[in-house]
Amino acid sequence: MPSYANRYISNLTRETYALILAGGRGSRLHELTDWRAKPAVYFGGKFRIIDFPLSNCINSGIRRVGIATQYKSHSLIRHVNRAWGHFKKELGESVEILPASQRYGDEWYCGTADAVFQNMDIIRHELPKYVMILSGDHVYRMDYGALLAKHVETGADMTVCCIEVPREEAAGTFGVMTVDGDNRVKRFDEKPQEPSAIPGKPDQCLASMGNYVFNTEFLFEQLKNDAEREGSGRDFGHDIIPAIIEEHNVFAFPFSDPSQHGQPYWRDVGTLDSFWEANMELVTPEPQLDLYDASWPIWTYQEQLAPAKFVFDNDERRGMAVDSTVSGGCIISGSTVRKSLLFSKVHVHSYCTIEEAVLLPGVIVGRNSRIRRAIIDRSCEIPADMCIGYDVEQDIANGFRVSKKGIVLVTRDMLSALATKQKQAEQYQVSERKQAEVI
Repeated sequence: MPSYANRYISNLTRETYALILAGGRGSRLHELTDWRAKPAVYFGGKFRIIDFPLSNCINSGIRRVGIATQYKSHSLIRHVNRAWGHFKKELGESVEILPASQRYGDEWYCGTADAVFQNMDIIRHELPKYVMILSGDHVYRMDYGALLAKHVETGADMTVCCIEVPREEAAGTFGVMTVDGDNRVKRFDEKPQEPSAIPGKPDQCLASMGNYVFNTEFLFEQLKNDAEREGSGRDFGHDIIPAIIEEHNVFAFPFSDPSQHGQPYWRDVGTLDSFWEANMELVTPEPQLDLYDASWPIWTYQEQLAPAKFVFDNDERRGMAVDSTVSGGCIISGSTVRKSLLFSKVHVHSYCTIEEAVLLPGVIVGRNSRIRRAIIDRSCEIPADMCIGYDVEQDIANGFRVSKKGIVLVTRDMLSALATKQKQAEQYQVSERKQAEVI
């Protein structure tokens, strides 16, 4: 829980406009983002990833928020409208969708900095003193007020929120900062293969979380300069930060949570393995991310559903779930669910075993099926007698994706292709049989 001795809901948060960059494709999630942007991916049995930075803003007292969307944004926009459309502009509150709309030229958003540049007129209309740029595809809880307070205290033009990450994990993945004793940024490398180590911690580096605070006019000035710079990639990490660290005050803000000892909770669920692992962490008895903490709630849209239901209680078939999270509208009918996370309206028919699996909303599991170490995408209908996660070669032959760590991803398109393949095989066998009878 981000329980700070002083909550920074003050003029600092009221004078801040937050822009969440939510246009990313999330290609390392493969088919899981074929029809939705990464920030719209489901997480935690009830939420979408975008709910975490949005909830952090609202809980921190930042009530003016824009969400820049681009890649396959329908699912994201629909969710935001349902979950976050109740704020009153008359009260100085708003959560607005800012789709790529070619406001300053003929191009769509060409990079993180360009996404902000193309919305400068909208931001300027809000008259904020500070602009907070947030990544929309990470899972964490954070009081942004502490970040703002440090930004003002240091007299920074820009503050980069960062977290300690193992160097091996950061290589080629995160932007890495080198700082002095006052946390002033002296060097910034975007996704280096050999990240610079933190002094005294040779195995750790200081990685950017993709969250920045700017003084508004300074931000606009730098965005205009970057837009005129030939060859720029229009990106904060690649272009803006390296261009300003020598002549301007750029500081790092190490992310910490006083309620936790050691590293605070922060997850980049950008791969199938990390997505599965982060969800599996939530079914442990005392997960580091406490979604039941009422003092820092994660808000979302949830349709009104009947309670989860577990039916039949005999030795042949018993509906039960152990060390699992089961959402509203689920029915576990004479089957066993262990160490798994079920989103809403999942129906598991009788004689099934579900172990270490993540089942997204609306999944239906047919009788006598077994699923282990898998991610089942929304509205999949698993046929009766199917085994997933027990035989890698069979999973691959079925057209399912198997990750480096053996996690199986199943989508509706994969199941449809498998059904077509099986039907064709059956028709071929019938044809062969008839031909044999003629001979």
